[in-house]
Amino acid sequence: MKILLLRILIIVIVIIILLLVIGLFSKKDYSVESEISIKRSKLEVFEYIKLLKNQNNYSKWALMDPNMKKEYTGIDGVRGFKSAWESNMKEVGQGVQEIVKVTEGERVDFALHFIKPFDGMADSYMTVDPVTPSETKVKWGFHSKMKYPMNILLMFMNMDKVIGKDLNTGLNNLKNLLEKK
Repeated sequence: MKILLLRILIIVIVIIILLLVIGLFSKKDYSVESEISIKRSKLEVFEYIKLLKNQNNYSKWALMDPNMKKEYTGIDGVRGFKSAWESNMKEVGQGVQEIVKVTEGERVDFALHFIKPFDGMADSYMTVDPVTPSETKVKWGFHSKMKYPMNILLMFMNMDKVIGKDLNTGLNNLKNLLEKK
């Protein structure tokens, strides 16, 4: 019995060491992008998405906790505007999102600093492209890195499914919201 337990322990240790070694050489970054077409003009859509406070109306993460504390600094829709949030829900956590660049009528870039439950940084963006004068394609992208040894999780997780699903939910919420106007 002791020999069997010892063998199992050795196998588990070898697997852990193997995963840690593989993690040294595995990718540490990932990118996810989702898109949707909205039956509104490019200008209408851009003017709405460039305001970071409006994410409270369509982002899955912002809608998860109606009791989350929110704090804003700066002028919404321009570089430097910050939106901070804090929630008791682990899925929402605590963090700060900042507008880092606005390419008027085209694209908004954001920097995210996640504080709780895990510290991390990410870049995000939203772009608008006309399909027709009254229809716009919106892309929402997300890029981040996982530090070693957490990057080992990227071997087992499909971030397109994990984060892409939430981006799609947000974009569908945005579409429903803007097409009702």
